[in-house]
Amino acid sequence: MIKTSDRRLLALDVLRGITIAGMILVNNPGSWGKIYAPLGHAQWNGLTPTDLVFPFFMFIMGISTYISLRKYGFEFSSGATWKIIKRTAVIFAIGLGIAWFSLACRTWNSPADTGLSFWPRLWESVCNFDRIRIMGVLPRLAVCYGVTAWLALSVKHKYFPCIIITMLAGYFLVLLFGRGFEYNEANILSVVDRAILGANHIYKDNGIEPEGLPSTIPAIAHVLIGFCCGKWLMEVKDINDKLLRLFLAGTVLTFLGFLLSYGCPINKKIWSPTFTLVTCGLASSFLALLVWIIDVKGYKSRSRFFEVFGVNPLFIYVMAGVVSIILGNIRIPHDGGTTSLHGYAYNAVLRPMLGDYPGSLAYAILFVVFCWAIGYLLYKKNIYIKI
Repeated sequence: MIKTSDRRLLALDVLRGITIAGMILVNNPGSWGKIYAPLGHAQWNGLTPTDLVFPFFMFIMGISTYISLRKYGFEFSSGATWKIIKRTAVIFAIGLGIAWFSLACRTWNSPADTGLSFWPRLWESVCNFDRIRIMGVLPRLAVCYGVTAWLALSVKHKYFPCIIITMLAGYFLVLLFGRGFEYNEANILSVVDRAILGANHIYKDNGIEPEGLPSTIPAIAHVLIGFCCGKWLMEVKDINDKLLRLFLAGTVLTFLGFLLSYGCPINKKIWSPTFTLVTCGLASSFLALLVWIIDVKGYKSRSRFFEVFGVNPLFIYVMAGVVSIILGNIRIPHDGGTTSLHGYAYNAVLRPMLGDYPGSLAYAILFVVFCWAIGYLLYKKNIYIKI
């Protein structure tokens, strides 16, 4: 009998690493106009492999939240409270910082501002707070973690399934009666986000903010499902029982999500309840598969690539975002004009060598490898950057 009651499941780190590598891959093509269909998000309703990456990470975050708070006995203490507040605030602040830095760089290179002298141009670029996007991947993660952790310490866990069902059912009613399945600004989600966040502070996608405030409700339920799965995992010691529970949860959630999709479309941009159920189900099943391959069969050496991403996920993701912004905004002379380092690498090197789509994919893969190399240096030195 293989027991893992006190031993860390390597599969958790590997799945976390797969999601981080996946997010970096799909966020950094050589050209946004030349990406293969599986590497793009669904335009509206539907599901692509890319749509699984972020929700898989959130599912794992739910499991990790259970494991990290278990040492506090799921009771409020100065240590637990400070950890939750600090982690939530820091992740949210980092997300805002990246949004600010990206907007500042784009404003600096804007044709409307390049004619200004240095100091007015710098002021226009830096003081962009009236146009900064407030929500995003990291702010959503921060909010979902903060709410889940607070509930974990203040509510009996046996009530979590009722809370999840209430959140998803209530959100569905909002979508149903608020034109929430329409891809336009009349959508209740767009109306709420524009009213609270402001039109200048949301992502421009037919008025829909993919990480908006109302759609954070099912995203919190998403993390709570991961938390429950973490509880079910850690309650048993036998690895076979862990596998059985993961596969059972994955099968039930996936089947239920697809069944309900006939009345509630699967949609990432509004984080529909069926999107939550299906992606949590697939994440649970995929985690079970990884546990079987890595922790049962012992094929650990082949998972090292993703483990590097998984042990320093936040640092590598943030670093990738910053480096991507820099490469996309540093201008160099090219063909009588200027282009970014990103544009030069794709248009002058990879695209002539490989073609449009293969060159775009090659750029993304090279970028992932670069990020992995930095992460590997930290991994070899046993440096784990945590909040």
